[in-house]
Amino acid sequence: MILVLTIVLGIGYTAVVLGIGQGAFTSKANGSLITDSSGEVVGSRLIGQSFSTADGEPDPRYFQPRPSAAGDGYDALSSSGSNLGPENSELIAEIRQRRADIAAFNGVSPESVPADALTASGSGLDPDISPDYAAIQVERVASARGLSGADVTDLVAAHTRGRDLGYLGEPAVNVVELNSALDAMSE
Repeated sequence: MILVLTIVLGIGYTAVVLGIGQGAFTSKANGSLITDSSGEVVGSRLIGQSFSTADGEPDPRYFQPRPSAAGDGYDALSSSGSNLGPENSELIAEIRQRRADIAAFNGVSPESVPADALTASGSGLDPDISPDYAAIQVERVASARGLSGADVTDLVAAHTRGRDLGYLGEPAVNVVELNSALDAMSE
């Protein structure tokens, strides 16, 4: 009986699920990978990544993602949140500093910096930002790339995903996809 169940459930069931995944959901089953115009993999739609310069500073040519509490940032092997509560003085200080840094980096008032720009997601791997966070970054990205603000705004709008089923969740912009499209536009 153990041999039969091992073959049926251990091998047969696994093969059927793998076949369905590869046949009907190929992209999702293989990690929802994003490729550039030459076909090279540049990321995944499911995992955020850092867009920084060689010295580790945020790259002004790219839209910046949410902060990450996962390892050294967007480390899928070290997924986690900060586990700091809203009254934690360390978290409050980090949020104040992030607000000042993001406002200065994007040339906007600190009051216009949205909450998702200041706090990490529960997993620390979220590739999405709010349309509000994308909007405060448009002029900086356009200026750094020599593009018009209207062109970059249109690109953000094209990469803004609405609510699921029209009412579930919030609109979001996938930063990895958006930055990949920016690179393609600049080629």
